Amino acid sequence: MTDTPADNRRLFSGIQPTGIVHIGNWLGAIQNWVALQQDYECIFSIVDHHATTVVYEPEAFREAMLEVGIALLAAGIDPERSVLFVQSMVPEHTELAWIFSTVTMYGELGRMTQFKDKSEQHQHNVNVGLFTYPVLQAADILLYKAGFVPVGEDQLQHLELAREVGRRWNRRFDEGFFPEPKALLTPARRVLGTDGQSKMSKSMNNYLGLLESPDERWAKLKDAFTDPQRLRLKDPGRPEVCNVFSWHGFFSSEETIAQVDRDCRTAGIGCFQCKQLLADSMEARLGPMRERAEELRARPDQVWEILHEGGRRARAIARQTLTEVRELMGLPGAAE
Repeated sequence: MTDTPADNRRLFSGIQPTGIVHIGNWLGAIQNWVALQQDYECIFSIVDHHATTVVYEPEAFREAMLEVGIALLAAGIDPERSVLFVQSMVPEHTELAWIFSTVTMYGELGRMTQFKDKSEQHQHNVNVGLFTYPVLQAADILLYKAGFVPVGEDQLQHLELAREVGRRWNRRFDEGFFPEPKALLTPARRVLGTDGQSKMSKSMNNYLGLLESPDERWAKLKDAFTDPQRLRLKDPGRPEVCNVFSWHGFFSSEETIAQVDRDCRTAGIGCFQCKQLLADSMEARLGPMRERAEELRARPDQVWEILHEGGRRARAIARQTLTEVRELMGLPGAAE
């Protein structure tokens, strides 16, 4: 059988190569991945196939993969402890996705919230890849017989579909072959962008880059949305409704958080000073990460070798899984 840990402490998660990793990515996923390395056998993928559902320029796409790899390594993903690779380096992902498409119902995919949202955003490019995206996600996870998937609440629908697809394949070919992966909900479940209304994202242009310089970050932070009722410095603020104050909770010390909370409510400080304190706290956390990223950018060949080595390790698992799947399904298998 496929080499799965006896207690099934293997987990899988992926990130798209958008080229710009923002603090929402870090707070919502990457920071959690780094911590999970202590207790799980982790497989992390830069899921480039998922990103090809939109129009892109090939050379820039490849650079975006490198940049995401650099960000992950700089943030603390350890290639000695975890498997880190680019999805397309392991062709078994797409083969299993086709197999799973034969046990996934059309109506199930049509009900996916993300497909509806993406169709609205890309009305002139509603391609089949957008529609079958969750099938490839199921293949990503179950190819490695992962027992756990770290996700945000917005991905729970896709994970449940992956579980159902695995159940359906098992009932048809071999009961119990694919496990039912469990969700590990990320601690920071929804990080809003600088507009204070939408989830932080590159497409909404409301993000703070994880590896930006202090000046680049401040140029965005100083205009970030705060308490809409605090129009003047002398007006008392409401930290509980201020998105900038919520970021203090991720980056600032307990002492600073308490100070900002108190001084905001009594109009002791204004929003500008609140943002300055946040900028200092963010730089203290993110500055060392940016320095590590700069060192890695100077050695791109080394980063690609880490990704290729991760691909070799991932493919060893994937090949074994697909060999067993083909045999159970009566397929002859790959020619040598």
